[in-house]
Amino acid sequence: MEETVVAGGIVAEATAWWFVSSRGGEVWRVVTPVLVALGVAAFVFGPPAWSPEVNPVVAAAVGIGAGVALYGATRAFVAVTRSWHAFRRHSAELYALRGDLSLAAALMLSVGVTVTAEEVFWRGFAQPELARTFEPSVGAVIAWAAFVAANAPSRNLAVLASAVVGGLVWSALGWWSGGALAPLGCHVVWTGLMLSFPVVSREAISG
Repeated sequence: MEETVVAGGIVAEATAWWFVSSRGGEVWRVVTPVLVALGVAAFVFGPPAWSPEVNPVVAAAVGIGAGVALYGATRAFVAVTRSWHAFRRHSAELYALRGDLSLAAALMLSVGVTVTAEEVFWRGFAQPELARTFEPSVGAVIAWAAFVAANAPSRNLAVLASAVVGGLVWSALGWWSGGALAPLGCHVVWTGLMLSFPVVSREAISG
């Protein structure tokens, strides 16, 4: 049953992103509810693992530090690839999806809901399940590849880069700690910084 839930989660998230990229659906109205449903499924069929291999305080601290480092690396990457107009445009389009939401509301929806639900499902449920089915490191690689596949239908370079690079970091933290706590700390801090201190301006959408 757990394997079916994992497979269904991949299809559900991929389908949600397809509706956003191909049918003009709003992320808040399409992707967020799907991820919330996946997070709930993790508790129903889990429960999700948090940090069975590492002291929770240590896991949280490492996750937070990794989030700050990942944000710094993201800013550096954007600065170095300044002439990659397609990436900057896709990044600006992603920021523009915030619409008229205040920063506080965007943080609450992104960090408090979307990111939390996503990590609970992917690193708290799917990756540990794959680690039990395969060997832990193999399960982490499969979970990372599945996460990338689930985000690929977004057809947005910024989302895909987040899935590839961020997903690799979050999967590695999940492999190290055995659960979602360290990846959640990293993902929450990175997303919070990305929203509070954008790496591109919305005006770049016209570039």
